[in-house]
Amino acid sequence: MNDQVIDPVAEDAGRPVREPSAEMRVALPSAATVTTLAEAREAIDALDAALATLLEHRAAVAAVVQRLKPVGGFAGRDPERERRIVEAMAARAPSLGPDRLAPIVNAIIEAGLDAAESGR
Repeated sequence: MNDQVIDPVAEDAGRPVREPSAEMRVALPSAATVTTLAEAREAIDALDAALATLLEHRAAVAAVVQRLKPVGGFAGRDPERERRIVEAMAARAPSLGPDRLAPIVNAIIEAGLDAAESGR
């Protein structure tokens, strides 16, 4: 397994690089190195934990977006931006592609909006 620092802020060439507020190291297992069901499940559990942490942070930042937008909530959704998000994610996850990622991104956005509206 390889430890890699996930820092999408530094990778975004179109914006100034900011110091990340926190650094997260995630073991990214190669499917070729996973040989047992137990190893596979352990790797998935670790990845799920990282995803949950990232989703929590995304929801917090999305709540800020909702406060800053002139029209927030579900009415303020931007389909073009959402399409660009799916395309950017598909570039990083080509085996999933945009058709599989679109419903995932939609669910993430809806969960974040719901959390923002309910005040968590």
